[in-house]
Amino acid sequence: MGTVDISRLQFAVVTVYHYFFVPLSIALAAATAGLQTAWLLTGKQAYRDLTMLVGKLLMVTFAVGVVTGLVQEFQFGLSWSAFARFYGDVFGPTLAIEGMLAFFLEATFLGLWFFGWDRLPQKVHLATIWIVAVGTTISAFVILAANSFMQNPVAYTVDPETGRAELSSFRDLLLNEVNLAAFPHTMAGAAMVGGALLLAIGAWRAWGHSATPAHRDRDAWRLLARLGAWITLIGGAAVAVTGDVLGKVITSVQPMKMAAAEALYTTQTGAPFSIFALGSPGSPEPFFSIDIPYLLSVLAVGDPNAPVQGLAELQSQYAELYGPGDYIPWIPVAYWTFRLMIGFGMLATAIALVVLLKTRRQRELDSSSSLGRWTLRLLPLVPVMPMAANTLGWIFTETARQPWLVFGLFRTEDGVSPGLTSTEALLSLTGFTAVYAVLAVVWVRLVGHLARLDLSAPHDQSDDGAAQPGPAEVHDARIPRPDRTAPPAPSY
Repeated sequence: MGTVDISRLQFAVVTVYHYFFVPLSIALAAATAGLQTAWLLTGKQAYRDLTMLVGKLLMVTFAVGVVTGLVQEFQFGLSWSAFARFYGDVFGPTLAIEGMLAFFLEATFLGLWFFGWDRLPQKVHLATIWIVAVGTTISAFVILAANSFMQNPVAYTVDPETGRAELSSFRDLLLNEVNLAAFPHTMAGAAMVGGALLLAIGAWRAWGHSATPAHRDRDAWRLLARLGAWITLIGGAAVAVTGDVLGKVITSVQPMKMAAAEALYTTQTGAPFSIFALGSPGSPEPFFSIDIPYLLSVLAVGDPNAPVQGLAELQSQYAELYGPGDYIPWIPVAYWTFRLMIGFGMLATAIALVVLLKTRRQRELDSSSSLGRWTLRLLPLVPVMPMAANTLGWIFTETARQPWLVFGLFRTEDGVSPGLTSTEALLSLTGFTAVYAVLAVVWVRLVGHLARLDLSAPHDQSDDGAAQPGPAEVHDARIPRPDRTAPPAPSY
């Protein structure tokens, strides 16, 4: 592997790890705001307890996400300074806005929410978490505009003297057709990730091995499981609809990417979509394939009889348009990431649907049937499925654009920092991977600790469930226990 390959791998590790926490933060912020609103409207203790739990999960996830996001931005100066010089005028405003939202808006109001439980008026306190939820959404939209420029460059001019891309219209950058299609798709994927985590925790505590029939929090855990299932199911349906729209937009601006997703070497009218295919290295045609007739034409254009351009034809067009070179991405990666993305998303959606059906009308999810047993066994893996789908989706999006950093405008091999050696890139890759592995263990342990606590316990608990003194008892036992209008300050 050369310097370019190692630098690409390093950016992939940093970005993929960071993106584990971005959709979770978006979804958990919205879920916390919704639960707290439901609590204030109904006065039900279960909503209050779940608000506290989901809010703590948000705090842990947001902290790790912000730290890893900083490292991701540092990558532009560390390994991709040539690209940063070319792209900085376009990318800079989006990074600045995203940074201000994450550090000054979201972090500030999340702190106000966490520490203001017994200090702020109820409506003001509720507003703080809604500001966080709205802020994460705006932040996602702005940063996706930067990535959408890399997929479909718009709203720019190239300075003939400096060779730099200069932003001509920030509005047009935000309203890039790729961004308008990618944003709802990304938000639907975020809903699936957050919903799946809540589903897994709630179901584990309500029906898993740690549950007991007389558990005092059972109804609340059941509520959390069904809420997570509904979020996952709705998110899965939205992913399918928005993914169809995004696929058609991508086909119009990057036809090579759709051809790579199907490994379609020759242009076909009424092109089929293969669910599974096997082929020989270097062979343009698979020796075994399970196809759905006309589906690729439907996905790409919306017309079952429409032609879909093949890789060979597009390679000739690109060579004539952009000069000699290999413009076909790594086909096995594009082909399988596209299918695994769909498969993991569908599996998570199906499990959420089973949970909702099995627990309707106050029924319980149990192992009395084979479907119930398999659902319970798969529950610990449910959060991993949409996370994997999101990750595979981004791997497909970025690798199937190669050899371009900015499609049709700037090549990947031209973006690496001058003077960077493969040894330096490998050392930084090793360091980041090691640090991120530690952060992953810390995050998993913190989430596991929060999931093991009893919702209705007035104090902190140790991992074995034993009650520990809370802050009020340690400092002043005379402090009265607050009622619903003045909830106690949360603590870990």
